[in-house]
Amino acid sequence: MKQVKEQFCYDYARPAVTVDCVIFGFDANELKVLLTKRAIDPYLGKMAFCGGFIGETETAEQCARRKLYEEAGLSDIFLEQLYTFSDLDRDPRFRVISVAYYALVQSTNYQPVAGVGIESVQWFSLAEAKDLAFDHNRILELALQRLKGKIRYEPIGFELLPPRFTLPDLHKLYETILERPIDRGNFRKKILSLDVLVDHSATQQNRRAREAKIYSFDQQKYEALKVKGCYFEI
Repeated sequence: MKQVKEQFCYDYARPAVTVDCVIFGFDANELKVLLTKRAIDPYLGKMAFCGGFIGETETAEQCARRKLYEEAGLSDIFLEQLYTFSDLDRDPRFRVISVAYYALVQSTNYQPVAGVGIESVQWFSLAEAKDLAFDHNRILELALQRLKGKIRYEPIGFELLPPRFTLPDLHKLYETILERPIDRGNFRKKILSLDVLVDHSATQQNRRAREAKIYSFDQQKYEALKVKGCYFEI
């Protein structure tokens, strides 16, 4: 076994590999991001994403889930790989390559708790998410671009809302993320024409005629539409 290891042990640099997790939430008609305050160097006291070095016995996603739990007490979050960041000077200590992940969650369902190497962890508005540690401003910028692009052709926005919501709630969410006005009438017509919402207005007690109806998203109907070649697009 030793001879085999020596045979395939090449004289190349071995950069460290980390993960960074961009977790988006939506609360009070505002898009937010989960940030930690670092309690260790480098960037002591700076805000940053949950993340850390990948262990030799775990995958990048396993590391991402471990760090989310260790640093913020979060678990059972659907993660999607965003991008690999490999600029030469992204870490002041030594060469570090980072695999970034992002997720959309209902922020009111997750109460983060500061953990290992973290002074505090909380939700911040995008306006507050400035001057982050490492290259996390760039990571956030790319995550926002991905979110804006994907929300136009996949119904991922529903993951940011409570299980039951109104069309005005959904309309506001899309305007907030896309950062542009969307005609309310056209938006309503498009969403309802897809037939992926379940109307719960019959269960609303003492509902007034002009009061907004309550809906939920039907994932099974959407998956059936995709099979037929019909896709969600706003």
